[in-house]
Amino acid sequence: MLSFKNFKKSYGAFPALKIPDLTLQSGVYWIKGVNGSGKSTLLKSIAGILAFDGDILLDGNISLKNDAVAYRKLVNFSEAEALFPGFITGTELIDLFISAKDGEKGQEQALLDSMKMQSFVGRPVGTYSSGMLKKLSLLLAFLGDPKLILLDEPLITIDTASLGILYTWIAEYHRTKGTTFLLTSHQPLDAAILPEAKQLLVEDQTLII
Repeated sequence: MLSFKNFKKSYGAFPALKIPDLTLQSGVYWIKGVNGSGKSTLLKSIAGILAFDGDILLDGNISLKNDAVAYRKLVNFSEAEALFPGFITGTELIDLFISAKDGEKGQEQALLDSMKMQSFVGRPVGTYSSGMLKKLSLLLAFLGDPKLILLDEPLITIDTASLGILYTWIAEYHRTKGTTFLLTSHQPLDAAILPEAKQLLVEDQTLII
């Protein structure tokens, strides 16, 4: 489903991460590693935010390097601490993401309702608390029809009830749509809700299954 071909990411002369040749099948993956091991670098590279050597492919033929637009429509990313322009509203961001991801108008309603965001989504994001920003960032990652959703530290900054809802979203999207998830988290995942989650380890600048 997700293939790395001679992947290398460096910051100047410092080698940050290397994955010579690896294919991950569809699933839910929990990426573990100490601080600074390269977890966020990995997700940002897969999302197409960071430049790197080599290539990353979806389904064996959709190349990030050669088919960037098609690739990015199918890969969604929620950062650990999202930053949005303070003047834009959550509703405007949702509309923008739906358009960019070729999503269906109105698909956000069920997500908004379940995460109880109606009271603030129409306000400028500069007025949001950290928890509100986290909810918006997570919701945006589920818009369109993604084959792959990348969630960097999704379990932080949201309350217990919202965390349960997020687990439900992940389980439902994987079960009904076949969406693959890559998550980084310092907290253990709830094995009762995501029993299929597989662990990956980033160690010594390498991704280990």
